[in-house]
Amino acid sequence: MTSTLKFSQVDVFSSERHRGNPVAVVHDADALSTEDMARFARWTNLSETTFLLTPSDSEADYRLRIFTPGGELPFAGHPTLGSCHAWLEEGGTPQCSDEIFQQCELGLVRIRNTAQALSFAAPDLLRTGPIEPELVNTLMAALSLPADALLDHQWVDNGPGWCALLLDSAQRVLDVSPDFSALGTNCLGLVGRHAAGSDSDFEVRAFVPDMGIPEDPVTGSLNASIAQWLIRTGQAPANYTATQGRVLGRAGRICINGTSDEVWVGGATETGIRGEVKF
Repeated sequence: MTSTLKFSQVDVFSSERHRGNPVAVVHDADALSTEDMARFARWTNLSETTFLLTPSDSEADYRLRIFTPGGELPFAGHPTLGSCHAWLEEGGTPQCSDEIFQQCELGLVRIRNTAQALSFAAPDLLRTGPIEPELVNTLMAALSLPADALLDHQWVDNGPGWCALLLDSAQRVLDVSPDFSALGTNCLGLVGRHAAGSDSDFEVRAFVPDMGIPEDPVTGSLNASIAQWLIRTGQAPANYTATQGRVLGRAGRICINGTSDEVWVGGATETGIRGEVKF
């Protein structure tokens, strides 16, 4: 039997139309099977496709399943903001006046809706600590980088499996041309500081070839975990702006607002496509 569901495609993390990271959002998707969802995500071929479901947690306002072309994720940042935007736009009403609670495989994610933008509270990291020396060598070789380009490294996994390298400049990050086959199954983030007077504080890039996304245009989960790492170690201020996607012709802009015990990740959201999809 064919079913027809509401559909939104939301551009996230850019105030410039069609220059952020789009997420496909299917509404009221409770009747879909996991294979239905995975097939549709492969068809959209976006970095992520999401499905809004009835929550099973009484504290949650909605439940979200998140798929890349290569499989399902327990959490992702730009799909969180884009899906929340779509849910609100279709009349979703939060239980609390000041926060929205999203249920996903990772757990409950808190979201704030202000006049400036939607933002989510960075979830706790599943894995931290320095990256193993052998893996650091593998990653640096895959990026064709000299040893002195690396300032620091860390596991920053909040679901997708991120590890991150802090390079000696934003330009170094922008100049990288990775060997994707050499990266293997690693989900790798790069970050480097911009020079004083630039339009942002840090440049970020994200490589996830094993999930069918050689380079992700703008990545909320990675920016969240990088911010937790850099703020905690004093390598970034509590509040800063990161840019991402320039190499791909995008204009992603991520706003980080940290406190003593949490980090909030925000950015612009705008619906570019609204309609129906048949299953």
